[in-house]
Amino acid sequence: MKKQVIIAPSILSADFADLGNEVRAIDEGGCDWVHFDVMDGSFVPPITIGDNVCKAIRRHTEKPIDVHLMVNHPETQIEAFAKAGADIITVHQEACVHLERTLQFIRSLGKKAGVSLNPATPVSTIQHVLHCVDLVLLMSVNPGYGGQKYIHAVTDKIREARAMLDAAGSDAWLEVDGGVNAETIAEVAGAGADVFVAGSAVYGKPDYAAAIAELRAIAERA
Repeated sequence: MKKQVIIAPSILSADFADLGNEVRAIDEGGCDWVHFDVMDGSFVPPITIGDNVCKAIRRHTEKPIDVHLMVNHPETQIEAFAKAGADIITVHQEACVHLERTLQFIRSLGKKAGVSLNPATPVSTIQHVLHCVDLVLLMSVNPGYGGQKYIHAVTDKIREARAMLDAAGSDAWLEVDGGVNAETIAEVAGAGADVFVAGSAVYGKPDYAAAIAELRAIAERA
């Protein structure tokens, strides 16, 4: 079942020198979630931000903070982000030796548990953890860098994930991250996604509210 459209701008594309104001700007501009990308220099090449930054921005917004852990050994980071104010914590299937245990740990802390898949990882690899998943995040670029182009081969994967969730009777959100903008969001929404991560498609525009409204309107029509 398709849910309400959720626009989650990624602060990876924000001005880090003015991050509090940048978070307040998307909040006031009508975003639904704040997407928070964590990279460790190991699972992906760059190093970005940690739980201390999550704690710092928590006071600038009451919107859900959607933490995406692009890190090896994510189980070592989960509790710190939960304490820092994250509402949703997503780990990568490829980085978890004990995926079911990790997802259950996130839930035990009172947080929503997400699982993410890189473009080349089959949807079938999460079939047996759907009972403890609140969100499925499909990467539509190879993770690590903002501003990449959408990989259109992922569209069929979105359809497959939507069918799998519906068949399982799951009410998990289906989120897509990578190259989502005004030119691609209709394709993504039409395939069955309901949460849309947008970095440069919001933070790269002069009017954040207008950019968010445009993305929402296109997705709702798809």
